[in-house]
Amino acid sequence: QIQLVESGGGTVQAGGSLRLSCAASGFPYRSMCMAWFRQAPGNEREGVARIYRFGNAHSAEFVKGRFTISQDNAENTLYLQMHSLKPVDTAMYYCAADFRLGCQSRTDFTYWGQGTQVNVSS
Repeated sequence: QIQLVESGGGTVQAGGSLRLSCAASGFPYRSMCMAWFRQAPGNEREGVARIYRFGNAHSAEFVKGRFTISQDNAENTLYLQMHSLKPVDTAMYYCAADFRLGCQSRTDFTYWGQGTQVNVSS
């Protein structure tokens, strides 16, 4: 059974940092891509960053220069290092994975974690 379990969320002041982790288990083979999404109350779930099997990564414009996605293949763990956090970054952050080519948008991902809450106070 494929599972994604996020951790590392919490409450920080604006300008602070957090590192989110996503532990993956039950994968029959390496996923093609993994990603972080976020959803604030009343908003749609939006992509934050994604990383592909061979290491190439993409980040949303609103996090470039502040957030970095990375993966530890040996430990089957996905990370999101977040710096210079802003109140607008407050949201539930979700880890997602898929085995197909071309995963980009929310609808391209089959497997999801339960989320970890990030709150940024001003």
